[in-house]
Amino acid sequence: MPASIEEHRLRLCWGALAAVGIVAASVVAQPANSSGHAAGGLLRTSDYHSLLVAPNYPGRLLLGTHQGLFASTDGGRTWRKAGLAGHDAMNLAQPSRETLWVAGHNVLAKSMDGGATWADIRPAGLPSLDIHGFALDRKHPGRLYAAVAGEGLFRSRNNGRSFSLISADVGGAVFALGVLPDGRILAGDFKQGLVASGDGGKTWRLLLHEQLLGLAVSSREPSRLLAAGRSIFLSENGGRTWRRVFEINEGFGPVVWSASRPMLAYAVGFDRTLYRSNDGGRSWSAVS
Repeated sequence: MPASIEEHRLRLCWGALAAVGIVAASVVAQPANSSGHAAGGLLRTSDYHSLLVAPNYPGRLLLGTHQGLFASTDGGRTWRKAGLAGHDAMNLAQPSRETLWVAGHNVLAKSMDGGATWADIRPAGLPSLDIHGFALDRKHPGRLYAAVAGEGLFRSRNNGRSFSLISADVGGAVFALGVLPDGRILAGDFKQGLVASGDGGKTWRLLLHEQLLGLAVSSREPSRLLAAGRSIFLSENGGRTWRRVFEINEGFGPVVWSASRPMLAYAVGFDRTLYRSNDGGRSWSAVS
């Protein structure tokens, strides 16, 4: 990753660490109890990268961290270890109930049994597996997008067996990625802001001039979008206009919609708090 991008990203995260009195030497995962569970808010990991809501269970969450996956079955009040220990799960995607993808620093893995087991994927065409952004095109099964750090944006048309470069201008500094039903690609580029392409990555236009770490497209109401960085931003018209709806000093990481309850959304704050919206992203409160 280019040093300047990493510095910006750490700057966003460092406010959260300082706020809870953690020094660099002690930024490690919060120990779980003997049953593998951890309680009392978000786990103390060195970063919070990705978040997923189970398709049919709005209280069942999966959190991706530097230390692997953690799961909650009570809407984020308590968490337990959920596999891939030691793997940096920067991105989570779920094309179907039993199929899961994880992508991140030197990891691209797929589960066909709801996360019970994982298979490493080593596709042709990617210059590395340092994948900072990853997204599915739900309208075209098997079409995947991967933003490789320092390289660009790549696309697969064969469910991850191989990828090809579609943009060297956008992708190398992307931490948030999404695809709309009309085929537009949305990319949260740390240098350029939130940009969109309607021609497969050939050209891009700016939608929101903000550094983002999270982006969510509602599967039930795709005109409703969330973007997260220093603040949470909401668009209710497919990205044409945006408004700031919530902010904290430490900023936000991943943000996600619930498929089974379209007005429900979650966002991870770098103050080590999980936030929830019940009104389509217009207002937010801490999960307690």
